[in-house]
Amino acid sequence: QVQLVESGGGLVQAGGSLRLSCAASGRAFSSYFMGWFRQAPGKEREFVAFVSWSGGRTSYADSVKGRFTISRDNAENTVFLQMNSLKPEDTAVYYCAADSVGGTHRINFRYWGQGTQVTVSS
Repeated sequence: QVQLVESGGGLVQAGGSLRLSCAASGRAFSSYFMGWFRQAPGKEREFVAFVSWSGGRTSYADSVKGRFTISRDNAENTVFLQMNSLKPEDTAVYYCAADSVGGTHRINFRYWGQGTQVTVSS
């Protein structure tokens, strides 16, 4: 079992940056793939990025590629999402997720945080 708590969301102007954090508690954090998803009002939850257990493999949605960077610190049981060049369409609740095998779909992750709101003003 893994418990996940996101932080770092907020209001930012277009072109700005935010860094999201997800603190994990529970067993074997370093053996889990970690992912970030987001859900805008009236839309389905969508994949943003994932990172493998070692940090050696990452994957990004096309919409954020080149602007967002996912990373992890296994010593601190934390995963990060650095978001640069933010756009109004990035506005959403951002969720951290974990599982032993990663992927780009919600079904690939069993454990979820409560989410943190990111709002980008134009």
